[in-house]
Amino acid sequence: MNVTRKLAAIVYADVAGHSRLTGADEEGTHKTLSVYLDAITARIENHDRQVLHYAGDAILAEFASIVTVLTCVIDVQRDLAARNKDITEDHRVEFRIGVNMGDVIVDRG
Repeated sequence: MNVTRKLAAIVYADVAGHSRLTGADEEGTHKTLSVYLDAITARIENHDRQVLHYAGDAILAEFASIVTVLTCVIDVQRDLAARNKDITEDHRVEFRIGVNMGDVIVDRG
């Protein structure tokens, strides 16, 4: 079986302690998460990219350039830090963000 591959910079982000936050305040966590995912999506789109997949508290996006993805991730982290500034540490919705550059298999678009 032949597969098509391409070089891509991938970003994957999810919420650290999501289960704990949801257990403590399900509706509040859901509302905050929705706002933060929208903010992350807007920043990804501002860098001329789009989100490939959402999964609960996680988001996956692809970039053509590692420089662009890192610029975007720094922008996202600064925005989220500002949003969390006045929230107590145990109630903050904080994202872990991983970046990977490498060959990916192109499948289903």
